[in-house]
Amino acid sequence: MIKIGILGDIGSGKSFVSRMFGYPVFNADDEVSKLYRKDRKIFIKLKKKLSKNKFSYPIKKKDITKAILSNNSNLKKIVNIVHPHVRKKMELFLKKNKYKKIVILDIPLLLENRINQKKDYLIFVHSKKKEILKRLKKRKSFNSNLLKKFKKIQFSSGYKKNKSHFVIKNDFTKKSVKNSIKLILKKILK
Repeated sequence: MIKIGILGDIGSGKSFVSRMFGYPVFNADDEVSKLYRKDRKIFIKLKKKLSKNKFSYPIKKKDITKAILSNNSNLKKIVNIVHPHVRKKMELFLKKNKYKKIVILDIPLLLENRINQKKDYLIFVHSKKKEILKRLKKRKSFNSNLLKKFKKIQFSSGYKKNKSHFVIKNDFTKKSVKNSIKLILKKILK
């Protein structure tokens, strides 16, 4: 099985690009959302660690946002609680797809949490900063302060780009992204 990790800035279109590959995708953000909605143990742990913040079950994203913005250490606490569960979900995904030729890992903190292995391929999704900001502002949950906090725990774009084997220029059109993916897959599958 070939594992391909998708890297890029918040809002650069990593999930969009991941889906364009046509192979099974592990999307960490989707898994986190499921955990907030369905895992009572996570709720109890977060309620305990973030006792000054109000939570109800299922956990709402806006409550997580408030907790992160209310205290600088809360993001780290949340990551420490949620990340091990996401990692377990990823391991199950990899087991389930062990006979697939390729799997795609769409994990925002892939490098930061040392999830990738040396033999994995890394692809950096490059998008124009203006385009990213325009797209982020359209999101219902957009908050510039929250964005800054998330960026602080991530490696720089330059670092991610340097670590990558390939770069896809994402102009958010299916045709150009699919063409880039075709060329990359040709090289990987040689």
